[in-house]
Amino acid sequence: MGWIVALIVGGVAGWLASLVMNRDASMGIFWNIVVGCVGSVVGNMIVGPLLGITGSVQEFSLTGLVVAVVGAVVLLGILNLIQRGRIKG
Repeated sequence: MGWIVALIVGGVAGWLASLVMNRDASMGIFWNIVVGCVGSVVGNMIVGPLLGITGSVQEFSLTGLVVAVVGAVVLLGILNLIQRGRIKG
């Protein structure tokens, strides 16, 4: 049951991050989930220890969602930089 919660939270986090980064039109629901889940892992690895945030995938928390959105925004920013490099290069 925990993985269903992780997918839903990942999808919401990815969708919110795509809205923040103005990439909502270019991403579908699958990529929102992927970016949200990977961004959640990145956010929890970076921000979690700095702020002392610990949690479980099996329980929902608002701070976990915020960390997931921040991680997804960082991930989308990195992807934007990589895509710009390919266009220019």
